Amino acid sequence: MAAVMGKAGDQRMCNPVSDAELERRWRAARAYMRSTGIDALVMQNSNDFLGGYVRWFTGWPATHAYPRAVLFPLEGLMTTVGQGNFGFEATFDGKGPQPNYGIGRRLGTPSFVSAHYTGDYDAELIAHEITKAGCKTVAYVSPASMYYTFGMKVKELAKGVTFTDATDAIDRIKAIKSAEEIDFIRRVAAMQDEVFIKLATHIRPGMRDFEVAAHAQYIGQLLGSEQGIFLAGSAAPGKPVEQQERWQMGREIRKGDAYRQLVENNGPSGYYCELGRIFVLGKASQEQKDAVAKAVEAQHETWKRVKPGADPRELHAAHNEYMRRNGLAEDKRLYAHGQGYDLVERPLIRQDETMKIEQNMLLVCHPGFSTATVAGGICDNVLVTASGVEFLHKTPQAIIEID
Repeated sequence: MAAVMGKAGDQRMCNPVSDAELERRWRAARAYMRSTGIDALVMQNSNDFLGGYVRWFTGWPATHAYPRAVLFPLEGLMTTVGQGNFGFEATFDGKGPQPNYGIGRRLGTPSFVSAHYTGDYDAELIAHEITKAGCKTVAYVSPASMYYTFGMKVKELAKGVTFTDATDAIDRIKAIKSAEEIDFIRRVAAMQDEVFIKLATHIRPGMRDFEVAAHAQYIGQLLGSEQGIFLAGSAAPGKPVEQQERWQMGREIRKGDAYRQLVENNGPSGYYCELGRIFVLGKASQEQKDAVAKAVEAQHETWKRVKPGADPRELHAAHNEYMRRNGLAEDKRLYAHGQGYDLVERPLIRQDETMKIEQNMLLVCHPGFSTATVAGGICDNVLVTASGVEFLHKTPQAIIEID
């Protein structure tokens, strides 16, 4: 499986969605806007982990904490504001190719969150565009994703404009994947399966945790991933193996150890899936096998209840009842959720979610637990079908033993 480059005319883009897919999203968003009297949507993202709205509308991700804002009008072409020179402006006819398809103007300003006095710069440009367009009602999309000064200053500067919030409506549209998106998502899951196949031949005693995780990232990049999060860790027999961040991956792996890898990278076109497994460099103890089997069982207890119309609050309650029944700690954070352009996307499978499960949603479930001597965990994606779920990953749901 090799990375596929963009179509003719935009060879720098890796795996762009089609123009038709972008148009589908715009039609759905504008149908909602028209029905609710919204003249324009405003969004701002600053990363490609939990910042998928800008990419969903434009095909251009926000990255590296540099903000990228979008003004999406009910009629006409979008305006974007991002990193650039003072006074930067580029105009387009919106006909493409990507990443300028549907874009009328790109504005730039050199703002940095680490230089607080630049915090108004992006807002000033967007507010000017709102006023110039004569918008009366503007809706924010995911104001929680915006830098505080941006959201505050746009409202302050756009005089006479009524501001509302369109996030719930856009979230539901975004959560239900199209046929084209599902095709990309299948490729992401296949990429992650291949990463684990190659890890099994790479890991060996004497390596440090970060060396194994770095190889996972490297293989993913060669197979079409753009970036992601790689949590990993190792532990001696009789100790729980936990996933750690990069700055905690200095432990040397020894014969008999367990090594745990979670791959949370995006793949072709920027969609996220997650795959997590435990390796043992030798033969796994029965206690370790039983712990992983219990996590697999917990995951399947959720999957058997997932179908269109299912209530995440009920799924979460059933999961915690299973955990209590088996003497395990309840989940009080997030053990399952949607995915897409965001690593964590609605619906969240927990007690505070209001969005119901629908067909063609992408879900991930990663139940886990730790005791004083062992940890159990598993992580896989499914696609919601008309009657249940389709497993997307093919990696066996068991400990991977390395001779």
